[in-house]
Amino acid sequence: MVNPGSSSQPPPVTAGSLSWKRCAGCGGKIADRFLLYAMDSYWHSRCLKCSCCQAQLGDIGTSCYTKSGMILCRNDYIRLFGNSGACSACGQSIPASELVMRAQGNVYHLKCFTCSTCRNRLVPGDRFHYINGSLFCEHDRPTALINGHLNSLQSNPLLPDQKVC
Repeated sequence: MVNPGSSSQPPPVTAGSLSWKRCAGCGGKIADRFLLYAMDSYWHSRCLKCSCCQAQLGDIGTSCYTKSGMILCRNDYIRLFGNSGACSACGQSIPASELVMRAQGNVYHLKCFTCSTCRNRLVPGDRFHYINGSLFCEHDRPTALINGHLNSLQSNPLLPDQKVC
């Protein structure tokens, strides 16, 4: 079991030292024939589970994802942090350890969560508008919103202002 983006390798385990490894999940000694190594710790195969769906990660693959203190299977990581693991603004991948901003199901690097007009970064507490896949700060929202007219935006999805949390 390997964390994507982690360069740490498990220390070698010999048959004589196997019984002295402690499980990061339950704290018990690992005397099983197989053990898993993830997040710089050893685990019983039954103890390394997805924080969301409780699937035993050793049974469903050779990788796991960690973010915000959670250990996740691939499906739950994508469900929580993005469809493709890529930033909706720049298209670059977002490492599992990086914080993200979200709007309408899209995921962004913190540095990419910016107003489409002035390019100022939107931070928690800022009000913004999400229109046709673009972010606008409160100051730069399209004038059609200010005047209450939909004119050219009428056929496109228009969402009310939102607040960054």
